Amino acid sequence: MPSGETKRGALGFILVTLIINSMGIGLMMPVMPSLLTELTQLPVSEAARWGGALSVVYALMQFVFGPTLGNLSDRFGRRPVLLVSMFSMAIDYLVMALSWHLAILFIGRTLSGVAGATFSAASAYIADVSSKEDRAKNFGLVGAGFGVGFVLGPMIGGYLGEYGPRAPFFAAAALSFINFLFGYFMLPETLKPENRRAFDWKRANPLGALKQIAKYPAVRTLLLAVFLFDIAHYVYPAVWSFYAEEVFAWTPADIGLSLAFVGVGFAFVQGYLIRVLEPKLGPGRTLLIGLSANLVAFAGLAFANSGAMAYAMIVFASFGAMATPAFTGLMSNRMPDNAQGELQGLISSAAGLSLVISPFVMTQIFAHFSGPGATISFPGAPFALAWLLILASMLIALPFMKLKDDRTSGSDQVERKKPAE
Repeated sequence: MPSGETKRGALGFILVTLIINSMGIGLMMPVMPSLLTELTQLPVSEAARWGGALSVVYALMQFVFGPTLGNLSDRFGRRPVLLVSMFSMAIDYLVMALSWHLAILFIGRTLSGVAGATFSAASAYIADVSSKEDRAKNFGLVGAGFGVGFVLGPMIGGYLGEYGPRAPFFAAAALSFINFLFGYFMLPETLKPENRRAFDWKRANPLGALKQIAKYPAVRTLLLAVFLFDIAHYVYPAVWSFYAEEVFAWTPADIGLSLAFVGVGFAFVQGYLIRVLEPKLGPGRTLLIGLSANLVAFAGLAFANSGAMAYAMIVFASFGAMATPAFTGLMSNRMPDNAQGELQGLISSAAGLSLVISPFVMTQIFAHFSGPGATISFPGAPFALAWLLILASMLIALPFMKLKDDRTSGSDQVERKKPAE
């Protein structure tokens, strides 16, 4: 295990990497409609369809290639995978900044989806430098980085967008390249030689990785719970803007402010609060609190009738953000050290598949229960469905929510001793 100073430095670098990565994504959000209308010569309403298609391409690439890159990090180490990912993201943003045709934009998003190993490799990196007791709270850095980047990215992107729809893409490319250079000179390798294993294409894909994970029944069960959780959680990016305008008559500025509030809440909870609570409660009870907070948030949003109530539910949603690192910590502690990248790649793959399913399902449900043509007016229906999915996730994960401060059971300890073949 690295020294305390080395661990703090490594975790600090990973946090900066995740913030820059999320900022790059956020920088694009305010100007993507303008760039799409420029490239397609279509009105915003029609160009939005292409925006959805770009999101699906990105998610599908993450689903397909997440296990591949995770397995590569188990073979060659975290450092080279992270560096290649950072450099590829810089090229991706540059390609999109210079795009002269819609097809080029699709090429860029495909590349960014394939290179989207930053989160999975970063999570494996965190597992390498963390003790089993500290993993859940340290995994909170992933969400904290996303939260900070989600606040800063759209704000800076909106400002740079005044100079043209391509300016934020050039800024994102520069940030990613600077991060690559910083990592090249400062990022140490954390995967020990004895924990590396041969790369095998049979397990470097979603089905192969899932088959490998099947050797660990507890992890397989938790992965199903995470998958349901992700589908529920992605209701926010899928329908929040439409929901807020329909129910509260919010302006784009109001919606942007609410999203910034979400980012601040997530950053605080996953970057600070979980680091205080999880060591005292353990990942099981932390997960129970996180899922319970999500149940409150989704129930409240399903029937909210005022903006003030929506903001109150965002507070509960922020507390619910503790569930993600708790889930990851419980699974990571049940996997061998030489399969952490594979696990994180499979988690990334599950998230990618959720990003394909959730927006389609949630938007269709919202459309069916909203507007003047709705037989039953219930614009909060997507959040009601999300509530049911969280409840199912909680019931599946219930055996792992121990009330005693016991990170792993005896059966899990035996399970971890099995080598990853």
